[in-house]
Amino acid sequence: MKLKFSSEEDVVSHSLVVNAKHYSCVSGARQLRALFLAAVMGKMSRVNDEHDVEARRSPSHPPPPPLPEPWCSWLVPLIFLACVALFIHSMHFNDCPSHIDQPEKCFMYPQLGKFSFQPMYENPLIGPSTQTLRDLGGLDRRLIVENGEKWRLLSCLWLHAGVIHLVANMLSLLLTGFRLEQEFGFLRIGVLYVFSGLGGSLLSCLHQDQAKPTISVGASGALFGLLGSMLSELITNWTIYANKCVALTCLLFIIALNLALGFLPNVDNSAHIGGFLAGFFLGFIVLVRPQYGYVSKKHIPAGYDVKKKKTKYKLYQHVLCLIALLILIAGYAVGMSMLYKGERVENILLSTLN
Repeated sequence: MKLKFSSEEDVVSHSLVVNAKHYSCVSGARQLRALFLAAVMGKMSRVNDEHDVEARRSPSHPPPPPLPEPWCSWLVPLIFLACVALFIHSMHFNDCPSHIDQPEKCFMYPQLGKFSFQPMYENPLIGPSTQTLRDLGGLDRRLIVENGEKWRLLSCLWLHAGVIHLVANMLSLLLTGFRLEQEFGFLRIGVLYVFSGLGGSLLSCLHQDQAKPTISVGASGALFGLLGSMLSELITNWTIYANKCVALTCLLFIIALNLALGFLPNVDNSAHIGGFLAGFFLGFIVLVRPQYGYVSKKHIPAGYDVKKKKTKYKLYQHVLCLIALLILIAGYAVGMSMLYKGERVENILLSTLN
């Protein structure tokens, strides 16, 4: 920069000397002073212009980090295919025509043959028999406690009572699961799905009456866990949302509508509530995002000195994560203890309407 401007000063000084020879002493001195001031002011103007250009090239704040690329969703489609495949297997295992006196009573027997459904008066959801669901891993408190079949707490998540049940759950899975997996990845959503389903199964078992054994199946507990995690994700990542109140209102309406459907006949609402609570607290742990304005070191170019750098997470996010973790540990521990002690959870909100 200095070399550039020093050459211009030489040119200006030379022109001043030449011009001074053509004027008288008085007028020449005045003209010389005027020309010198003009040269100095011109130089200052050029310097200011250069500083403006340099300031525009080098802003005081680093450029914003690139937007994260969405994850490729493969776990949710895999869960979808697994549930559909297991339902087809359950119908093959059920084999309605061979277990009924009059095969023509099986629903859609002429079209499906061995894969035909139980009569509508036995299973209005268009699916297999209760015994088939029990044999394949349906949730039965008596078998879990007395026979030690703890695996039923998770195996029931992959079974469905009928076509209507399967279609409703798979639509919910695709609508909520795809977006969550694209934003947070398969690992977090997998943890959410499994542990939410476990929470729903545990509360469902605690509500079952061993004197009146029932079978509970379906992915509803895990799906309600995804809904619960969406609510906690909105709360813990409050600073990054633009239309906070609108998002919260819409989400609460969807959750309330789904919980209300749990009071329909033959619906295990205890599994819905258990899954929702487990997913809600898990969301504070696995769906935490950096606060608004945080920039990772790897996205700060060399030469930038960020004096007021924000921390990755706010204090309330750490507090909510710790509280949620303690509640989950205590909840699962107390629930398993109550299950094997033979205690029940009775509440009108958890009623299974039969």
